[in-house]
Amino acid sequence: MAQFDYVIVGAGSAGCVLANRLSADPGTSVLLVEAGDQDTSPLIAMPRGFGQLLGDPNSAWHFPTRPFGPTQQVEHWVRGKTLGGSSAVNGMIYNRGQRPDWDEIELLGNPGWGWDSMLPVFKTIEDNPLGASDVRGEGGPLRVSTVGGDDPLLEDVIAAGTELGWRRTHDLNEADGERIGYATATIRDGVRVTAAGAFLHPVLDRPNLTVLVQLIVDQVVIQGGRAVGVRGRQNGQAVEAVANREVILAAGALATPKILQLSGLGPADKLRSAGVQIVVDSPNVGGRMREHRVFVLQFRLAEELGYNRFLSTPEGQAEAMERYQTSRTGVMAAPSFDIAGFFKSRPELDRPDAQFQIAPFSMLPLEPGQPLQIEHEPGMMCIGYMLRPDSEGHVHITSADPDAPLDIDANYLATEHDRAASVHVFRGLRRLFATGPLAKRVEHETVPGPDVQSDQQIVDAGLVAGTPGYHAVRTCAMGPNDDDVVDTRLRVRGVTNLRVVDASVLPIMVSGNLGGPVSALAWRAADFILEDA
Repeated sequence: MAQFDYVIVGAGSAGCVLANRLSADPGTSVLLVEAGDQDTSPLIAMPRGFGQLLGDPNSAWHFPTRPFGPTQQVEHWVRGKTLGGSSAVNGMIYNRGQRPDWDEIELLGNPGWGWDSMLPVFKTIEDNPLGASDVRGEGGPLRVSTVGGDDPLLEDVIAAGTELGWRRTHDLNEADGERIGYATATIRDGVRVTAAGAFLHPVLDRPNLTVLVQLIVDQVVIQGGRAVGVRGRQNGQAVEAVANREVILAAGALATPKILQLSGLGPADKLRSAGVQIVVDSPNVGGRMREHRVFVLQFRLAEELGYNRFLSTPEGQAEAMERYQTSRTGVMAAPSFDIAGFFKSRPELDRPDAQFQIAPFSMLPLEPGQPLQIEHEPGMMCIGYMLRPDSEGHVHITSADPDAPLDIDANYLATEHDRAASVHVFRGLRRLFATGPLAKRVEHETVPGPDVQSDQQIVDAGLVAGTPGYHAVRTCAMGPNDDDVVDTRLRVRGVTNLRVVDASVLPIMVSGNLGGPVSALAWRAADFILEDA
């Protein structure tokens, strides 16, 4: 049975950072375990390859939810299944959350997590070609860049936003106000930058770092109230690894609470019903989950503009691929959405409560397990969501069998706050597309369509035609209280030498996409782990 100082479960945006930081001391042995495979697919490096990756069960997990909404549909929450985790299959949009988000985390009783602590972390890990500044990093391992270009359709989108009073910016992360611009993304020179590429691959030659793939961890081994290792499966064979210092779960907001519950840490009633022996009655493991409900709008364009003509036909795809392969430019070198922005859905708010992303293409309805399909006629797509929902869902095991499906209850838009805020966001996005030069480009709205007008119709459309944000948090939230799953240094309550470091520990929804914040969170957590060693 192999022994290591640290065993890290999950090689995603958090786990790769932890492996980098903890193995920097040559006297410390580190095992990084990934349930997926090596990140060798060429689609990972190609930014717009994400459409194929998301539908491929070899590169992404697909977790079905409980039925919900007026049509009681089941949707599938996608997570990365490879070195790099979701950073290898996501849309690559990079942001950091707002200053008040991180300050609120600290005000909730979590010292060391406020913006004044986290901004230096972001600056340390970033390499932004715009150069270092008071709020921007240069020379770090995580290479980001801002999409550019002179596409007239995209320029009209930005012009419409500025007519609404949103500031045009070349760096969407430099300030927290209402703003619009080309998206900042984890892309450099036309190549996706994953957490594995940024933090793990540069240190794989360290003799004290071991990386195992295709190893599914089912349980943390707990003896006498202490985590001593993990138990799992690799190629059908039982595997155990010993952790002399700590086991660190970095498997994400769905898999981490699953592993804890299978290990006997979780709500006592849920563990009993699943047939799992209770080690620690921790009622909030898997609970209090928050997730963005993403509202989708699509528009038919009045002219043959945008990417549909390239992406919807084999001939166009071949042309786009040839350009990418020869120059790393063009449609396939862009992130999921070219334009991004933040705005206040109501003028009386003190800061933006809405995020949107826009691309000059439109999609056919998404089919589970299938790649994204592009419409033939010219179109545009816009997604938008309120940034800080307060509806709470959960993720719980249903059996002691680790292969049994999870019970994922999204519980979208369960509060009046979330329903009202989402309606305001949706109407704000319609205003954008009805403004200035952008309005002249639009022939009509195709999704959800002009018949959707009342508040309830908008809410229903968001539930039926919308998507998850893939931003679930809070299922193992940090906090100072006895019923918080982890303490302010991310140590699991009730078991020593066990820590959680991933999106599940965030006690609130950090405004925006989570890839950047989770890598920064892990870098900060490494400081605590090294201090506690």
